[in-house]
Amino acid sequence: MATHDPDLRKELDATLQTRKELGPEYESELLESFLEKLDRSVDQRVRRQLAEQQVQVARGARPPRPPGSGRDFWERFGFAALSLVLAVPLSAIAAAHAGETGLLICWAGIVGVNAVQSSSVHQLLRSRTDRRDDCAD
Repeated sequence: MATHDPDLRKELDATLQTRKELGPEYESELLESFLEKLDRSVDQRVRRQLAEQQVQVARGARPPRPPGSGRDFWERFGFAALSLVLAVPLSAIAAAHAGETGLLICWAGIVGVNAVQSSSVHQLLRSRTDRRDDCAD
């Protein structure tokens, strides 16, 4: 899962060894020094990964998606599930107050909202694809 940096591991070992030799009086300074080195190491990795991603995107590759990237699917699924959950009490209220006509109007609204949301998601996805294709040309 995690990649291990041998230099950072050596630094940690050296910090721990130095702490044993110097005692707990210098613990905060040693810890602060190690954390600064760790911070620089993380910054370098992030910069390197961003540079690699920029080169890949410049070459026409798709930008990487965040971890767990079925985001578009889960957004659509969540919206549809929520609309169906809300449809139950809305249907009951519409049917109780306006009968079958109210029920039909209620479901027309539910279907309409889902259709608009679905088409906006597809339009957004298409515009992303079109922009990527234009950049590749």
